[in-house]
Amino acid sequence: MTTLQPVTDRPRRRLRLPSPSRTAALLFMAVVALAVLGPVMWTLSTSLRDPAESFDLPPHFLPLSPDFTAYREVFTQIDVTRLVLNSALVTALIAAGQMLTAAMAGYVFARMRFRGSTLLFALVLATMMIPVQVTIVPVFMLIRGMGLADTLLALIIPAVPTAFGTFLMRQYFLNLPGDYAEAASLDGAGPWRVFFSVYLPLSAPGMAIVGILAFNYHWNEFFRPLVLVNSEENFTLPLGLVSLQGHLGTGSISVVLAGVVLSMIPALIVFLFGQRYLREGLTAGAGK
Repeated sequence: MTTLQPVTDRPRRRLRLPSPSRTAALLFMAVVALAVLGPVMWTLSTSLRDPAESFDLPPHFLPLSPDFTAYREVFTQIDVTRLVLNSALVTALIAAGQMLTAAMAGYVFARMRFRGSTLLFALVLATMMIPVQVTIVPVFMLIRGMGLADTLLALIIPAVPTAFGTFLMRQYFLNLPGDYAEAASLDGAGPWRVFFSVYLPLSAPGMAIVGILAFNYHWNEFFRPLVLVNSEENFTLPLGLVSLQGHLGTGSISVVLAGVVLSMIPALIVFLFGQRYLREGLTAGAGK
């Protein structure tokens, strides 16, 4: 006769509380996220208020009655289409130019050895410590001497060389195996063929970083367009948004911030589509 064995309860797993260090890290990241996203959320919230509600004291974080009138006023007061096209053209050409020139310069400094290469690379890095405000006057004189003053090319040409992009691509090429170049050379490929057919496709994640960073920076650039461009038909979007403030800053703050929100959308789209390449490029060589 079979005897039934009593069923014993399995030992329950104890609920593990997060360690103090993990809790402190989570709190720190929450504070940093709030500091970064707080102004963005406030901008979006204020853009949905009517002008009278924008000056309520104490202010409300969420609008009492969301209103999209400010966004309609942006398209009424400025030519958004022309400003966006100018910014898109300038930013896209700068990003493409920086991706190509940074890849070529980074490859030379990483894979080719010639007399003075170390000194030349040090000089390139030294230019990163010079603020744009110091060089804007010589750049303006050169642009005017070339007959490109008050044109979109005045914004594009000086911004194509990038010291940071050159440094970034050099470090990226140093992590790639050098055997590829030797194998291609044995097959009869020259230096240009080795670069364009072998190493350039492999450097796509690194070039994506350069392109995304260049797009985000120059899309929001204000100082250089303010100095190098005078005609309204050549204004970029940041310059056009200034006119929303009105004379002596008498414009509606809701309309101004609505324009700011609209200007953030293209940069956000570029980041969302390029974040995979950005992540791959930043983590390249981490498991080497």
